[in-house]
Amino acid sequence: MSLQSGLDAFQIGRYQEAIELLEEFSRNCVDEISPDYLNAQMWLLKAYQATGKIEKARELCQQLMSSDNLEIRTWAEKAYPTLPEALKTPSRSDRAPTANVNLAMKGIGGSLALASGVTLTLLFGMVFVLGLALVFIVSSDAPVNGLAIALAIAVIFNLVAFFLSPFLMDLTQSWLYHTRWVDITEVEILSPETARVIRRVCQQKKLKIPRLGIIDDENPTAFTYGSLPNSARLVVSHGLFTYLDDDEIATVYAHELGHIVHWDFAVMTVASTLVQICYLIYITARNLGRGGGDSKIKDAAETAALAAYVFYFIGTYLVLYLSRTREYFADHFAAETTGNPNGLSRALVKIAYGILEEGSRSKEPSRLIEGTRALGIYDHKAAASTGTAYRIASDPQKIGRVFLWDMFNPWGWWMELNSTHPLTGKRVRALSTYAEQLGLATEFDMGRVIGEGKTLNKSKLYGSFFLDVILYGAETIGFVAGLVLGAILWSTSQNPGLMMGVPFIGLGVGVVIKAFIMFPSYSQAPETDILTLMSDPYASPLRGRPAKLEGTLIGRGDSGYKFGSDLKIQDRSGMLYLHYASRFGPIGNFLFGMKRVESLIGESVGAVGWFRRGVAPWMDLSQLNSESGTIVNSYHRFWSFVLGGGSIILGVIFAVFMKGS
Repeated sequence: MSLQSGLDAFQIGRYQEAIELLEEFSRNCVDEISPDYLNAQMWLLKAYQATGKIEKARELCQQLMSSDNLEIRTWAEKAYPTLPEALKTPSRSDRAPTANVNLAMKGIGGSLALASGVTLTLLFGMVFVLGLALVFIVSSDAPVNGLAIALAIAVIFNLVAFFLSPFLMDLTQSWLYHTRWVDITEVEILSPETARVIRRVCQQKKLKIPRLGIIDDENPTAFTYGSLPNSARLVVSHGLFTYLDDDEIATVYAHELGHIVHWDFAVMTVASTLVQICYLIYITARNLGRGGGDSKIKDAAETAALAAYVFYFIGTYLVLYLSRTREYFADHFAAETTGNPNGLSRALVKIAYGILEEGSRSKEPSRLIEGTRALGIYDHKAAASTGTAYRIASDPQKIGRVFLWDMFNPWGWWMELNSTHPLTGKRVRALSTYAEQLGLATEFDMGRVIGEGKTLNKSKLYGSFFLDVILYGAETIGFVAGLVLGAILWSTSQNPGLMMGVPFIGLGVGVVIKAFIMFPSYSQAPETDILTLMSDPYASPLRGRPAKLEGTLIGRGDSGYKFGSDLKIQDRSGMLYLHYASRFGPIGNFLFGMKRVESLIGESVGAVGWFRRGVAPWMDLSQLNSESGTIVNSYHRFWSFVLGGGSIILGVIFAVFMKGS
């Protein structure tokens, strides 16, 4: 058995295989002072370390400390003091001494059973009432049969999709995201505590270990999909292991396991199917109302169509409410399972807000690896990252202001209403109450945040919001105003072209006005950082704030998506999503993502654009300059002015050339 076989196994992450090969090589090696034997012993120690075999690593290191080889002995003496710190899972003061604690939710997120029951009951009721209404108002059997067939097809389609979707998602993950399916032992190497949590939860809940996937992208993300709990998939990006500490990673996995344990896939599929049926009934009733026949039946059908659409609209928001509630309960599950609500709070701030800064895991982070330099087995990449940790930014005042937007900005309420996830600040506040129940110091002083929120300028906060809501609908307002004005002008001039053209002119003017508000001049954009941008409680998803950032592109905006044109930038204070727009529209975005993005990842860049805040923060990119001299231009304003100007020109053409018709 060759030494190289063991080293190769270690290099590709097969640590258990490396241990077996290196142990066998060492047993068969007749010269215990040869460089090859000592080399094997050092790599074996590292393999023990990677698999969490603490006692074996310490025992082997003690043996090397008594070696006759001065270089090896010196290396081992320096490495030994670092082994307990490097191998033990940190014992944090901000977590409970035991896991699987019971935590009261105190009204947080409502009742999961109630949310599920009420949502599904109301949706079933809507479908039943509307179905009966259609049956009774239609005299002919054909429409009823048609509706019955349509409902049957909808239910069967969703049922088949429910069971097939995991396999279709598997194909998507493999083809578009290059997801690697890994064994739990690889996850254990990257995060020992996570592996323990997965095994414990699955054993207690009598579940199979989910199929585990890793996307090779540094933009941190995690999600779960599947149909039934025992066929679930749990996928994360490699960035999760880069930017989060071991205990934080474990809480993220526990959150995703919560979705599996609570059968969230099945519940959400049923709820979504019922909303689809509401819409199907609306279409059927509307068509019946527009057909010929008895006027009373037509009137009844039109009334049923209106009711069906109202129920469809309400049902859509009920499903979103149910989804948000299930997120709160997944957080609660993670806090109970790990006894570490503060760890999940930190993870959410790092992932959802992108707020982090580089630090150091220990004062002497890479002694063990540095000691291998003389023997020619020095792993430069490993050494460069061994001592790197990413902590929450150290400015507590700015961190508090980051939460203010979620808690007090009216845009936050509106954005959350239309989102599948609660606002991060509200989730952190809920997790803080769990920490208090456990007798832990909370990670973030939410009481101080609430107090600071009361000092915000309410007239600025709400005045800007109401004005922005109007501006948000500028194109619609312009079109409606154009219709009214066109009708008035047509009645006085008898020019039908005005009736057609003025609404398009109004639409174009609205688009242009909105574009100037969304994309103001960036020529004097100040140099800033992500934390400063996130600390503005008055930020808006409409009014772009010109900004200039310096940082490194760490991945795609959609982690791992090989055709994705959006990017993720990291500066000294955090990470931010960069939204790109090609002058050639979606086709240009696709080609940019396919051909150019990969070469940009990892480069230091300067980015200029417009910062916005919604459920997630982002920047609409205007220009990107890389260290290699590459310049990337993005065209958000271009398309707004093209659409606005085109609409105005079209309106003028209608007004002029239809004058005599």
